[in-house]
Amino acid sequence: MSNPIQTYLSDPTKPTFKLPPNSCDAHCHVLGPADRFPFLESRSMTPVDAGKEKLFALHDFLGIQRCVIVQSAFHGFDNSVVIDAMDARKGRYLGVALAPANTTTEQIAKMDRQGFRGIRFNFMAHLKNSDTMEDIIALTKRMEPFGWHLQVHFSSNLVHSLAPQLKQSAVPVMIDHIGRVDAALGQHHADFQALFKLLEDDRFHVKVSGIDRISKSHPYDNGVELGKILVDTFTEKCVWGTDWPHPHHHHIPDDGHLVDLIPRIADSALKVSKLMVANPEKFYRFI
Repeated sequence: MSNPIQTYLSDPTKPTFKLPPNSCDAHCHVLGPADRFPFLESRSMTPVDAGKEKLFALHDFLGIQRCVIVQSAFHGFDNSVVIDAMDARKGRYLGVALAPANTTTEQIAKMDRQGFRGIRFNFMAHLKNSDTMEDIIALTKRMEPFGWHLQVHFSSNLVHSLAPQLKQSAVPVMIDHIGRVDAALGQHHADFQALFKLLEDDRFHVKVSGIDRISKSHPYDNGVELGKILVDTFTEKCVWGTDWPHPHHHHIPDDGHLVDLIPRIADSALKVSKLMVANPEKFYRFI
């Protein structure tokens, strides 16, 4: 395997926007350190370590008090790295696991006690998923008694085929990164319109994270435009995240700049409060 690849800025810009108390980064990861939490042998690249200490320091720098750590495919189904980070900031940091669709009720109960609130399934070319939608939907029935949710990450064109299947979910569905649409195609493109239609269903929610992924470069104007449309229309159903560190990206975004996008996509104090505090507090069941 090649030398580790840098996936984050070690000296991000201090944001000018001051976040409200109990603001939540609802989508980030911890990677390694590899000598304690080894990466999968089957990984497509090796990232530099981005362990919990670096994540905590970033959040303290940005003014973030709460967090949802999403298990990374670099660590596969061994969620130990997330458990370790959640334990270090117990109650303020929760998690979303990677787990197979045959996960049992007993395993879900244990993960719930550890701080997990859902399971993520990837439908991206670089993140292979071997579970069928039929098995995933069956899993949601076992997740329902725990108040969990299903998190899905898919390439934008898959929204059309996945939507009718996801509507069979027994639990709420959180869609990652504005459905990974191409922001350059605008709000009238079929993929964004299908995402918009899906969010009209009460069970569906969306992360207005990854604006830096769906746009080509800072200041991400076309991505901000789509994020703002979602926050304006579905104010109660949106959460935000840094997506730190930033593997498999076309550039390394500045996390301080990402925070400064928030008042552009949520253009009132009420919308900011919903996006950053109230919505994640309710959805992830922060105490």
